[in-house]
Amino acid sequence: MSATAPVAEPTAGQARFRRILLASEGRPIPPAAVARTVELAEPGANVHVFTIARIHGTAFGMPSPGLFPNKKEWAAQRDIVGKTIKRLERKGLAADGHVLGTRNAWKKILEEAKKEGCEAIVMAADPDRNRMTANMMWSQEPQRVRRRAKLPVYLVVED
Repeated sequence: MSATAPVAEPTAGQARFRRILLASEGRPIPPAAVARTVELAEPGANVHVFTIARIHGTAFGMPSPGLFPNKKEWAAQRDIVGKTIKRLERKGLAADGHVLGTRNAWKKILEEAKKEGCEAIVMAADPDRNRMTANMMWSQEPQRVRRRAKLPVYLVVED
């Protein structure tokens, strides 16, 4: 992925939040998503960083150990969470986070936001694609989250 689009400066009357979920369906969290989270955060806000270690499916209708994330994939996701927490803390925000393995990323992201009492969700996203093919693509999880969420979802579009 290339550089992300520039982040707009906060405007008068822009919504601010005390608890934000910075989520990823497995992709690295870009600096622009962290910057957008900082923009949206009230002073003293808390950010929960959440990433998904993807479970790839089933074999013969049953969960198969070979389809679960391996140690390297778990470590990569924990590394994403750790680095993002450090970036947020350097910007003056309190942050925590964790990784979860699932097949339904959008559903777990929304459940995590509710469980953590988040008021908004920030995610990195690819540009919108044709909806017919997009529904079959894992990279469209941020758009699914936005469509199904009952709280504000801010997508930082990557080129």
